[in-house]
Parts: sequence; C-alpha cells; structure tokens
Amino acid sequence: MRRFLLEGLIRPPLTEAAPEPDAAAVEALGQAFAQAGRETLGRSLAIRQVDAGSCNGCELEIQALSNPYYDLERFGLHFVASPRHADVLLVTGPVTRNMAEALRRTYDATPGPKWVIAVGDCAKGGGCFAGSYAIAGGVAAVVPVDLHIPGCPPDPVALLKGLLALVERMRTGTGTG
Repeated sequence: MRRFLLEGLIRPPLTEAAPEPDAAAVEALGQAFAQAGRETLGRSLAIRQVDAGSCNGCELEIQALSNPYYDLERFGLHFVASPRHADVLLVTGPVTRNMAEALRRTYDATPGPKWVIAVGDCAKGGGCFAGSYAIAGGVAAVVPVDLHIPGCPPDPVALLKGLLALVERMRTGTGTG
C-alpha cells in the first residue's frame, strides 16, 4: 500500500489538458436556444434533473451548464427543485431497481405537457451496468423518453444541442408531451 501512495505522489497525472472551448459557438448556440425557447414556450424552460443510479459523470457535465462560462440562465434555461414546476425531466444513469418507482412517481408528478431526456449512454440501455441484477434498464424501460443525448458523459455543448433539439420538437409538437 505504501508503494502505491508514494508512486501517486511522485508520478505526474495521467490526464491530458482539456481542449479549449469555442466561446463564440457556445454563445451562438445559447442565443439560438433562447430564441427558440421564447418562440415555443414564451418563457424559460424549467428542468428537473433526476439521478436514477449513475456514476455522477453526467451530473458533473450538467452542473457545468450553470458555471460562469456557460451560464445558461441567461438563455432562459433553469433547473427547478420540484418536478411539479418542471417542463423537462433530465434523467441520468441506468435506472436501478431501487429508483424505478421514484422515477415513475417523479414523471407522474410532472405536469403536462412534459418531456423526458435520457442523458448519457447508461440512460439509453444501461451502459456498462446492463445485465446487472440491480438495474431495471435504461430510462425508456421505466418512463417514455423523448430524446437521448449520447456520450459518456456528454459535454455541456452536447447537452445544450440536445436541449435545443428538444425545444425544436416542442415547436413541431412531436414527442410524448
């Protein structure tokens, strides 16, 4: 054990530097989202995030949407604490058997029209946890899903593109709503 601790102190980190994000692209994407949101809803889009059993990788990327760089409140997107105030459920992780009923109840508590976004590869089909005795399956095995944002985990720009795609679907009237 001592050897591993000493190696961890001496060896440089194994990660590589993150790529520089394109601020202009994020701003343009955000403005497109704000425009589509105002035209479709006439107000901000309220999102309730639900962790159905994930490793928290997707949650870190979702949380990045609120940091000063992305600051998506300025584009009319905000997270709410109650499903009763939400338009969209943003569900991460494979649905564990312990969370299946809680996810169903959260879905039922969300007023219509409502939309569900499955975030990440685990939310689609269970990811690396598929087949486990503790997993009920992907989000679609428990509640209807309107949009899947792929990735392990998807980056904040992919999340914003997915939300923009959902708002476009709202405009055309497709989805479970």
